[in-house]
Amino acid sequence: MVTLYEGGAYLLNGTELIPDGTEQEAILKSKLGTETISKEEAARNTIAYGILQAHNTSDNEKKLQIKFDKLTSHDITFVGIIQTARASGLQEFPIPYVLTNCHNSLCAVGGTINEDDHMFGLSCAKKYGGMYVPPHQAVIHQFAREMLAAGGKMILGSDSHTRYGALGTMAIGEGGGELVKQLLSKTYDVDMPGVVAVYLDGKPQKGVGPQDVALAIIGATFGCGYVKNKVMEFVGPGVANLSADYRIGIDVMTTETTCLSSIWKTDDKIQEFYEIHGRKEDYAELNPGKVAYYDGVVYVDLSAVKPMIAMPFHPSNVYTIEELNANLMDILDDCEKRALVSLDGKVDFTLKDKVRNGKLYVEQGIIAGCAGGGFENICEAADILKGSNIGADEFTLSVYPASTPIYMELAKNGVLADLIATGSIVKTAFCGPCFGAGDTPANNAFSIRHSTRNFPNREGSKIQNGQISSVALMDARSIAATAANKGYLTAATDLDVNYTQRKYYFDKSIYENRVYNGVGKADPSVEIKFGPNIKDWPAMSPLPENLVLKVVSEIHDPVTTTDELIPSGETSSYRSNPLGLAEFTLSRKDPEYVGRAKEIQKAQKAIEADTCPCEAVPELKPIMDKIKEHYSVSRKNVGVGSTIFAVKPGDGSAREQAASCQKVLGGWANIANEYATKRYRSNLINWGMLPFIIKEELPFANGDYIFIPNIAEAVKNKTDEIKAYVVNKDMKEFTLTLGQLTDNEREIILKGCLINYNREN
Repeated sequence: MVTLYEGGAYLLNGTELIPDGTEQEAILKSKLGTETISKEEAARNTIAYGILQAHNTSDNEKKLQIKFDKLTSHDITFVGIIQTARASGLQEFPIPYVLTNCHNSLCAVGGTINEDDHMFGLSCAKKYGGMYVPPHQAVIHQFAREMLAAGGKMILGSDSHTRYGALGTMAIGEGGGELVKQLLSKTYDVDMPGVVAVYLDGKPQKGVGPQDVALAIIGATFGCGYVKNKVMEFVGPGVANLSADYRIGIDVMTTETTCLSSIWKTDDKIQEFYEIHGRKEDYAELNPGKVAYYDGVVYVDLSAVKPMIAMPFHPSNVYTIEELNANLMDILDDCEKRALVSLDGKVDFTLKDKVRNGKLYVEQGIIAGCAGGGFENICEAADILKGSNIGADEFTLSVYPASTPIYMELAKNGVLADLIATGSIVKTAFCGPCFGAGDTPANNAFSIRHSTRNFPNREGSKIQNGQISSVALMDARSIAATAANKGYLTAATDLDVNYTQRKYYFDKSIYENRVYNGVGKADPSVEIKFGPNIKDWPAMSPLPENLVLKVVSEIHDPVTTTDELIPSGETSSYRSNPLGLAEFTLSRKDPEYVGRAKEIQKAQKAIEADTCPCEAVPELKPIMDKIKEHYSVSRKNVGVGSTIFAVKPGDGSAREQAASCQKVLGGWANIANEYATKRYRSNLINWGMLPFIIKEELPFANGDYIFIPNIAEAVKNKTDEIKAYVVNKDMKEFTLTLGQLTDNEREIILKGCLINYNREN
């Protein structure tokens, strides 16, 4: 299905790959009939290079300073972003900024706070000149596809699945701090990323959907980091065999590979997409140059892809459904072993009790959101279910069209009625099933979902309350086949289905009637509406000359997700309240973290009040006494706070709160073997936290104190290796590094956070 090249490759005329190897130059010369083109020169012929350089405001093609064309956020990110920008001097949105309401749209918990956030967003769209999409109208990414994407443009979004590459738009999901920079007319600074070709060949089998292709790619690339922080460029003859909806369904899942972004070659099918949506002028034909060089190749034989399933607890834990059914007990045993790591043994987990007469039974199916809620996915699911029903047992099926225009067309063409007749429930556009705020299964239940993620507790269960349910990711077609089989896991290719291939008609009047469009019409006289839960950021101190850190959590999972750093689900209602949300930090992974962090934070608060930190935290006195034997420190030149260690933190969501919650609890740093994504590391930096890397065996443990002398000077002077000490009865020296930092990032850390940096600049 999927093959990864060991090196890079030239691509000739968009079709022929010439991989790195001893004969590469001779083959290339024979094909071109001229002297070979260098790899560096040919790399400039990728689609990605052209778009990035067109948006680069620096004079250095390797050190990019990007200005985006448009911004997008949703209702659990835009409040914090705008609050940060306001604190930094925001007067008006300088580029189109769209505020969608698709996460806390149900207003189901927390009293008025969700709708208060929505009213905050609407008032800010009026005041600063933005666009506001009311709840239930569209999930953030579908609205962007329908109304914002344009060929050759770039969009920055505060959601990790900001991916519109199939439409010719390079889109990147980042933490809110990066959007704040754009709102203040600053730049997104990044080294020129590597570009990896995703070479599609062949044509998918009947019944194989975009999620199947996406999971096959994720399974091949995530574990080895093949495309980490790179751009995935989709090329090859197989692209032409995929509809626009199909490409979109693959593209949105590229986030789960940990790539930076994605871009696709475009053609008449994408042109038709723009025409259907009344925006034909936004189409641009995109192709790599005659000779392009890629840093790697993901070769995908579409005809060999089979219906896939990503078992708990990660989208990369993939099998073919055929393989799962053939090796059911062995694979379920492997899931139990993974659960011991992911759930820390806090609850008993098994799926073996789901095996009935040799078949795997599931209790719930969901087709939803930016990945599953597309028109074609739902129509083909309805084709599979036509004439059957989901039964009257435990199994349920919920379908969430990704936008109201899609919902409207399903009503007009009869698909909505067909689905309802099967016992399925069709709901409005909502991201809840993807992040644990809707359709939480019963304890010990198993859900199959065409959504983006299946991390531990992502479906809404709480291990701290003794609950556990779990999710496997599948394509809508195989979910529908399972529904037709009354909940017994079934691949869509096992059924003989007549797919009707309905045509889509987009009704733009829905948005014209309901979406507030104030782009370019800022009205400074508008007063922002603040609900009682919306709080300002607390004051944050600049980086002190020396640091004393207490290790308050130690996580040795292979990967730590942002869901584990700050849980999703009902906690999302508190994302407008920095201190309120911080109370949930690491609550599912290390419930004692908050108490430990707040205890040591008392010392920093004492320093800021110019009182003795050792009186506030008595256990600190022998630590400071030991440090003073070697260094001249006092409350005038030292800061005290917390840090955590994690092997590889930051996989998953772009949510900046994974970092900001640590910061408001007194965190000064993370220490890791590596960071799972650029966006999490950027979040740490934007909140003034040091993104330390340690390569040696850990010299410290949870509860230990670490002293880092002259840290501000080290950051300022770009010191590669930073001396640190574990302080107990003696001082044991070890080494930390910070990795590559731009001058602006160093300044942000020195100032204490992005807010402070912006205020002073």
